[in-house]
Amino acid sequence: MENDVFVGMEALILKGVTIGEGAVVGAGSVVTQDVPRRAVVAGNPATVVREL
Repeated sequence: MENDVFVGMEALILKGVTIGEGAVVGAGSVVTQDVPRRAVVAGNPATVVREL
């Protein structure tokens, strides 16, 4: 997990996943893959919803 990351309540981040700088993980999301910098991800499995 890099700097300035926001992780919503009850989000599940699997082992070995990297969350990029400035990313946002939505509440209840299941993150199975690396999250790019400054991206918003949500869902099960989490997908990129928006680039900041």
